[in-house]
This record gives sequence, C-alpha cells and structure tokens, in this order.
Amino acid sequence: MDEERTRNFPHKEEKVVTIPNKSKVWVFIMAGQSNMEGRGLVEPQDTIANNRILTINSKNELIVAKEPIHFSTPAYRGLDCGMSFANELLKSIPKDIVILLLPTAVGGSPIEKWIQDLPHRKINLYSNFKEKLALGKQYGNIKGILWHQGESDANKEGISNRNQNLKTLFGSFRKDVGNEKLPILIGEIGSFSKEPQLWAEINNESHKYIQEDKYADIVETADLKDKGDKVHFDGESQREMGKRFAKKYIKRFL
Repeated sequence: MDEERTRNFPHKEEKVVTIPNKSKVWVFIMAGQSNMEGRGLVEPQDTIANNRILTINSKNELIVAKEPIHFSTPAYRGLDCGMSFANELLKSIPKDIVILLLPTAVGGSPIEKWIQDLPHRKINLYSNFKEKLALGKQYGNIKGILWHQGESDANKEGISNRNQNLKTLFGSFRKDVGNEKLPILIGEIGSFSKEPQLWAEINNESHKYIQEDKYADIVETADLKDKGDKVHFDGESQREMGKRFAKKYIKRFL
C-alpha cells in the first residue's frame, strides 16, 4: 500500500450552513479517470479551506472544499487538481463569486463506458455525472467541465475512435447542461508512460479534436512528473495542472 493511502490527512467536514445565492455560484464538474480523481499525496497546504470554494460529500451535501475532493472510491483517494484550480481562478473573478467543484471522475474508466453509461467500480458513470449535474443546476450556474481521461484508451482501437468519442460525449455533456457553448477543458495525459507513443497519440487526437470544437481547449502537461508509477501525476504536478486549467479557462472563456 503506497504512501498516499496510509497517510492520515485532516479532512473534517464543514457543512455549508448558509447556501449562497444561486446567481453567485459558478459550478465546475471534474470528470474523467484517475488523474482527475486524484492520486497525489495530500499535504497540509491542500487542506486549507476557503469559504468561496465549495464541494459535496458522499451524501450530496454542500461542504467547504478541502482535498481530497473525490470520494467515490475511498481506497484510492488522493490529491486532485480541484483546489489549485479554484484558488487560481478566484484571483481573476468577482469577489462575490463562489466556486462549486463537483467530483465525478472514476479511476480506470474508458471513455466508451461514459458514453454508454456502463458501471465502472460499481458506479454508472454517466448517471453519476447527471446526478451531480442536477445538484450543480440546483445550487448555481454550470460554467465548465474539466476533463482528464485517456490512459485507459491508449490502444489501437481507443486511439482510432478518440475523436468521435470525444465529440459524442461532449455533445451529451452540453445537451444535458443545456448549453451548446459550454467550455470543456481537456488535460493532456502524462508524458511519463511505459508506452509513451500510445499516450502521445491520445494527446494528438485531443489536439485534433479542439480544431473542430471552438468551445474546447487543451491543458498541456508534457513537463509534469509522475509519482513514481509511470501512470499518475505527483502532488506538485497536480497543483500545477489545476493552475493551468484555471489559466486556460481565464484566457479562453472569461
């Protein structure tokens, strides 16, 4: 069992007593597989709360956000990019805006399971997404989706179908959100794989895709590091990736 799963990180929940005005809540949905769900080492700096950054717990209750944010697969909980994204974004948006992060990523999930709403680790992926989306609509305004996924599709079939699968899934996301112009940011998968050519081809397909989708863009990760397993970003890289998601959103969609 690795260090992330054995370290005791402080995570006492602070429930939100006063619900913010819906017009002042910007909702971002975190979706994809393990590098969005988070496998980095949670450190004290990641558990510093900010009353302008909220999330939900396993009971779908609003809480003040702290890492780790994802909770669907407790044995694998770790640092994701959510808090660093939100903290960076707060620097560039009105002071009265609250950010609500909704976790829907599930480690190891292929994109076709999302499209077909198939179960992965006992979670029906698209149904789970829609459940969280309904909460987002209840509490605020859906402002974007952070997508990081592709490691499970880094094979001949997954690569050849990548463009169409992204088009299909993102079309479903936007239809259910009710916004055909919804911003979707795609994080590149890492450059540290044991099969670097296949992972690079997944990233190449993502770059091709955004040429056709003017409301999607890429967050680059080529210089970021793994935690030693050739699969998952380390904590420092997760924090940096979150900042890059925010900076890209600010540059393209604010």
